[in-house]
Amino acid sequence: MQPDYWIERWQEGRIGFHRASVNARLVEHHQRVLGESKRVLVPLCGKSADLAWLAARGHVVVGIELSELAARAFFAERNIEPERSEQPGFIVYQQGSVTILVGDFFAATPELTGPCDGAYDRAALIALPEALRARYAAHLSTLLGPKAKLLLVTLEFDAEGGPPFSVSAEEVRQRYGAATITTLGSVDGRVETPGAVERGATFVSETAYLIVLP
Repeated sequence: MQPDYWIERWQEGRIGFHRASVNARLVEHHQRVLGESKRVLVPLCGKSADLAWLAARGHVVVGIELSELAARAFFAERNIEPERSEQPGFIVYQQGSVTILVGDFFAATPELTGPCDGAYDRAALIALPEALRARYAAHLSTLLGPKAKLLLVTLEFDAEGGPPFSVSAEEVRQRYGAATITTLGSVDGRVETPGAVERGATFVSETAYLIVLP
């Protein structure tokens, strides 16, 4: 799955993965996981409403997104005129406490993102094929400080293909084996994941995890 795949989906408006409302698992588990975090990293953020929700609760929010169209849309839909600048390999959109870094997630550095003590992943790990997920989790860890907390939301289902891809609890433990992992709860995710159902899934579990890095 090449970067152009996601850029083309945004250009063509094929963004069925986007949700206009704030993720319910974020609302439910925010205080426990991210309540004390000052700077929260949101990888593969799109134009998610979750960014604004986190900012409204006092966090400095740093999103990373491949599509510049998505970054512009986040601010435009809120009638906000962001400042635009450039860093090596990235275009930076920033206004208030929200910054979106447009570029390759795997090229991001701690110097670029700033010192993040929290992270929120609802649509990043499950957006990546298995071959990339280990690399993703390892790189995300390099962008976070010691004892940083990650709120991870995954989908698990019994159908092939993606995105979104099915990620089991066992795989979460494999990807973040050095961290402390707590399962916060699971809900039926079939309504929010029509693609998996269309591919033949008989169940879809949306599971939230608290991951504390070493």
